[in-house]
Amino acid sequence: MNYDVIVIGSGPGGYVAAVRAAQLGMRTAVVERENLGGICLNWGCIPTKALLKSAQVYNYINHAASYGVEAQPAQADMSAMVQRSRGVAETMSKGIQFLMKKNNVDVIMGTARVAKEHQVVVAKADGTEECFEASHIILATGARSRILPNLPQDGKHIIGYREAMTLPKKPASMVVVGSGAIGSEFAFFYQSIGVQVTLVEFMPTILPNEDEDTSAQIARSFKKMGMKVMMSASVEHVDVENDVCHVHIKDKKGAEVVVDCDVVLSAVGVSTNVENLGLEEVGIATERGKVVVDDYYRTNIPGYYAIGDIVHGPALAHVASAEAVCCVEKLAGLDTHTIDYSNIPGCTYTTPEVASVGLTEKKAIEQGKDILVGKSFYKASGKATAAGNTDGFIKVIIDKETNQILGCHMCGDNVTEMIAGVVSARQNGLTALQVAHSVHPHPTMSEAIMEAIEAAYGKAIHA
Repeated sequence: MNYDVIVIGSGPGGYVAAVRAAQLGMRTAVVERENLGGICLNWGCIPTKALLKSAQVYNYINHAASYGVEAQPAQADMSAMVQRSRGVAETMSKGIQFLMKKNNVDVIMGTARVAKEHQVVVAKADGTEECFEASHIILATGARSRILPNLPQDGKHIIGYREAMTLPKKPASMVVVGSGAIGSEFAFFYQSIGVQVTLVEFMPTILPNEDEDTSAQIARSFKKMGMKVMMSASVEHVDVENDVCHVHIKDKKGAEVVVDCDVVLSAVGVSTNVENLGLEEVGIATERGKVVVDDYYRTNIPGYYAIGDIVHGPALAHVASAEAVCCVEKLAGLDTHTIDYSNIPGCTYTTPEVASVGLTEKKAIEQGKDILVGKSFYKASGKATAAGNTDGFIKVIIDKETNQILGCHMCGDNVTEMIAGVVSARQNGLTALQVAHSVHPHPTMSEAIMEAIEAAYGKAIHA
């Protein structure tokens, strides 16, 4: 069967590419080996947020007295939380099925590999293979949990993020290795529902890609919950004996510390799914585990493209979706803009939440920028105080000469909903003063953005 476009993988890059291609009048198919929606929708972004919402509700009930409400102490039902999370993922996956039907995208279930002459070979569940052809083939195969040699995952004692979302019962204790977004979110979730968590990070700060002030705030918040946080530390190896994990950790002083726990969660990043794709047969170039592409996601072989986690850039769902649209519109002959990777927002859904875009203060200084730094604390926010969540702040880094916002770093309630405003301002060349002069509604947490900018210029009213 011949198509204009075949997309391999149906995650937030793949399904968006398929829908956009179909919207542009191209006969389109998407090949998926597991579930429509990919890892993000089924095992990542969406179900983790469902678990985190359960933890938030659990915490609200147990602190109801702070809001003048009498309630019985809540009990965390792990199986019910998991069941709800899986239900949310299933609902969203059905939504992708609807989008495929609505846009007349053919769904081919199986494991695909590319071949020469614009062919895609799909291995079906019954062992048979079927060959398809397309003028344009887009690889969107995503990534999986990275496995370290000293942390071999057995799915029971040492687990990855997939097992962490479906544990049959709540463990008493857990060691989380790696404090990026995935590790920090799971550490927060399990600590919130009564698991004693030890978070181990190799770098000097947790959430090491964030601004140092953000990392320090989250570390304080985690410790206030009772979580044990170890930075500049590394897990050397794990011994399992009688269902107890003896985790050998080298601390920041170089001494060995042994932490016993029920489960070890390895959250040390992801590995790209580029194996067994037929890349070598076709001659598609790769570099350090990623497919080499140009600004419009064209590989070195005409008619073959790659987007998402398997190419350069941050491995984020919204990045994959943006790349999908750019790629498809370009191959369709439309005039499309390339993606500005310096203006990609990042979000972590702990409590407090974290959101950021642009340069950190440290990187701005390293680049020799003459900067203004402004900060507004949630403790001064009427909305945050009324909500009972005053941990956090908004921090802006501004170019002193141009007044452009070089970076914005948010930590607190609802900041993952607020960061898009700053991204849009940067995208459209608004200065920090133009943002601050825009009237912000009161009482909202978004006022803290205006206050942080005004603080940078020495004009903050509530600082």
